[in-house]
Amino acid sequence: MTDEYIAKRIDINGIVQGVGFRPFIFQLAASHDLKGEVANTASGVTILLEGPTDRIAAFQADLPRKQPPLAHITQITEQGVTLSGFETFAIAPSKDDASRATLISPDVSICKDCLQELLDPQDRRYGYPFINCTNCGPRYTIIDDIPYDRPKTSMRSFKMCPQCQAEYDEPLDRRFHAQPNACGVCGPQVALFDAGKKKIQASDPIKGVADLLKQGHIVAVKGLGGFHLAVDATNAEAVVRLRQRKHREEKPLALMSYDLEQVRQYALVSLEDEALLISVQRPIVLLTKKEPHPIAAGVSPHNRYFGVMLPYTPLHYLLLKHGFTALVMTSGNVSEEPITIDNDDAFERLADIADYFLVHNREIYLRSDDSIVRHVAATRFIRRSRGYVPIPVFLKEPVKSILGCGAELKNTVCLTKGRNAFVSQHVGDLENLATYEFFQLTIDHLKRILDIEPELIAYDLHPDYLSTRYATVQKGVKTIGVQHHHAHIVSCMAENQVDEPVIGLAFDGTGYGTDGNVWGGEILVTEMERFERVAHMAYIPMPGSAAAIKEPWRMAVSYLFNAYGEDLWQLDLALLQRIEKKKTLIMMEMIQKNLNCPLTSSLGRLFDGVAALIGLRDTVAFEGQAAMELEMLATDSDESVYAYHWTDGVVCQIDSSPIIRGVVDDLANKIPGPVISAKFHATLVKLFVELCQDIRRTHGLGGVALSGGVFQNARLLGGLLHALEQNGFDVYTHKLVPANDGGIALGQAVIADAAG
Repeated sequence: MTDEYIAKRIDINGIVQGVGFRPFIFQLAASHDLKGEVANTASGVTILLEGPTDRIAAFQADLPRKQPPLAHITQITEQGVTLSGFETFAIAPSKDDASRATLISPDVSICKDCLQELLDPQDRRYGYPFINCTNCGPRYTIIDDIPYDRPKTSMRSFKMCPQCQAEYDEPLDRRFHAQPNACGVCGPQVALFDAGKKKIQASDPIKGVADLLKQGHIVAVKGLGGFHLAVDATNAEAVVRLRQRKHREEKPLALMSYDLEQVRQYALVSLEDEALLISVQRPIVLLTKKEPHPIAAGVSPHNRYFGVMLPYTPLHYLLLKHGFTALVMTSGNVSEEPITIDNDDAFERLADIADYFLVHNREIYLRSDDSIVRHVAATRFIRRSRGYVPIPVFLKEPVKSILGCGAELKNTVCLTKGRNAFVSQHVGDLENLATYEFFQLTIDHLKRILDIEPELIAYDLHPDYLSTRYATVQKGVKTIGVQHHHAHIVSCMAENQVDEPVIGLAFDGTGYGTDGNVWGGEILVTEMERFERVAHMAYIPMPGSAAAIKEPWRMAVSYLFNAYGEDLWQLDLALLQRIEKKKTLIMMEMIQKNLNCPLTSSLGRLFDGVAALIGLRDTVAFEGQAAMELEMLATDSDESVYAYHWTDGVVCQIDSSPIIRGVVDDLANKIPGPVISAKFHATLVKLFVELCQDIRRTHGLGGVALSGGVFQNARLLGGLLHALEQNGFDVYTHKLVPANDGGIALGQAVIADAAG
C-alpha cells in the first residue's frame, strides 16, 4: 500500500451518456473509497479523482471491465491535476463545452427489469407503456441537442412527480438521470382515436386496440421511431385490405410476436437468428417460413421468408399479450414516403389507410425505421436504422470532416469526424419531396448533435439524383463527385479497416458509370482515392430504360436478341408465347435503332432477365423482386455450371450469351426452374472466382471486397465467400453497413478524404 495521495482527471469519449455511466462511476468510486466528481460534457464524461495512487489505479482497471451494458468507450485520456480537497464523490451538473465529441446511444428495447415491473400488478408502473430506465428505452429519436439531458429531449414538457424525481436524483437507483423517466402520474399518455380524429373513450386504450385488431381493423400505432400500421397477421382479409389501402402490392410485411415461442409457430429460428431477435437492438430478422403456418398468405407472398421482430417498447408488449400469434407491423407511411412521426401528420396522411389511431403525446424528434438483418455467415444489414444508429463505424485512420450524401435508393448520409463515420438511419428512396425534406432534416440534425461542419461534400456522379443536386448547390464548401461502384467497394474496405488495394466485386442494379453508361457488374482494382475497371459484364441494351427495371421480360428479350439475333423466333420458349409478339418486335426494333435503350453492364439486370426467362417474373412490384425470387427458387444441386466466356484485354468483358444459351437449352429440355437457378448461381460463383484468380496473377492482389445490392443474395454471397477463401483470398464483406446503397455514403466520405 502507498500513502501517496494524488488527483487525476480522466476524460472518456464514446457512448457514455444516457446509459447509466455517471451512476456507474459514482458507485465504482465509492467501492474504491475515492473522492471527486463526474460530469457529462459535450465531449463525453469527465472524472476528477482524488485518493491514494493504488486505489485510483484499481479504479482505472475496473472502469472498462465493468462498464454499463449500453456503454461503448472509444477513448480514455488522463492527466495529473492539482488536489482540490474533495470531501465526497458527487455527480456534478453537465458541462457544455465548445467541443462536441460525445457519442449518442441508439434507441434500445425495454430491459428485463423494466419488463418485470411492467407486468407486475404490485408495481406502481404496472401497465405503463412508457416505462424505462438508464439501461433501456428511447435515446436518439428524442434528442434535440447535447449534452444528453432532459431539457434537450422531447421529455422536457413532462415535469417529474416527486417519486420519479427522487429516483432520478438517487445515484444508486436504476433510473438515476434516466432522461425519459416517467410514470402514469407525470409522463406521456396514450389515447385512441378513430380515423375522423374523434377520441374513443376507453379505460384501457391498448386493450381497445387489441379488440379492434381482432375484429379485423387496421390501426396506426405510434411507436419509438414512428408509426406502424398494424393488423392481425392471421386475418387474411385484413392483410389484403392493408395492402390495397397502402398501395403495397407484394413487398413482404414485417411481423411482430410476443416471444420466441410464438415466432416458432410460423418460422424456423436458428441459434444465430435467436440471438439477433432477442438483442437489445430488436431488428427485423429474416426467418425461413415453417410449413404449414397460421400466418395469412398475403403477408409475404412468393417468398421463403418472414421478416420478424420481437417487441421493443413496453407498449408493444402490452398490445401483444392479448393473445396474438403475430401482428403485421409495417411502416406507417404511404408507399415511397417517409415513416410518419407526428400525430397530426398521421391523421392527415394515414386517414385513408387506418381505421383507428393509437397515439401518444411524447414527440419523436427524428424518425427511425426498424432495422432489417439476416444471418449469412455473419449478421448482414439490409436496412440499418433503429437500434444501431448513431453508433459510428470506426475508421482505421482519422479523416477530415466530410458529408457523404449517398445515392438515390435506400439513401443514408454519412458525416465523419476523426476516426468516427456516422452513417445515418435509413432515409429512403429520394424520389419525392417528402423524402428529400427528411434527407435535409437528417443532415441538419446530425450536424448539430455531432457538431460537424463538413469541409468537403461527396456525392454520386449521377446528375439527376436529388442527393447530387443537394450537394452541388451548397455554397462555401468544396464538393467532389464519386463513382457509385467505387463508393461501394471503399465502404466495404472502410468498415473492415483495409487500406491496401483490393479486387472489388461491385454488383448491383444501377450505378452511373464514368462513360455515361449504366454500370452494375464491375470488377475494380480499388484504392481509396482511385480505381481501375479491369472487367465488367458486357453491355446490353435496356429497352425502355427504367421500364426495363419494372418489366424484366424486356431484359429477357434483350439478352435473347444479343445471344440469338433474329433466330430467337426459332426458340420454343414460354416467354415468347406469354408476351405479345408485337411487344417483342417493338423491343427488338428499339434495340436495333438504339431508341431509349441505354447500355448496362448490370448483374442485377442479368438476374432479372433469367428470372423472366424461367417464368418467375415478367413484371415486378418492388425493386429487386425478380432477383430475390430467382435466389429463393434455387434448389440444392450437383453444382453443374453453364458455359461462360470473357474477352481478354485491358478491360475484360464478360459475355452473357453462353449463360443465356445454357438456360434456354435447359428450358427446352424441361429442366426444372429450381435446378436452372442453382446452376445459374453456381456459374456466377465459378466465373468470378476464376476472374479474381486471373487478376491476382496480373496485379498481385490477394484481397477481394464484395459490395453492392446483389450481395443481399445469400446464395451468391455465401458461395463466393466460401469459394474465394478456399482459393486463398482474403475476403472482405459488409457486417456494419448494408451491402446495398445504404452503405454508399460511407464510401463516398472516405474517398473524398483520400482525394480531397
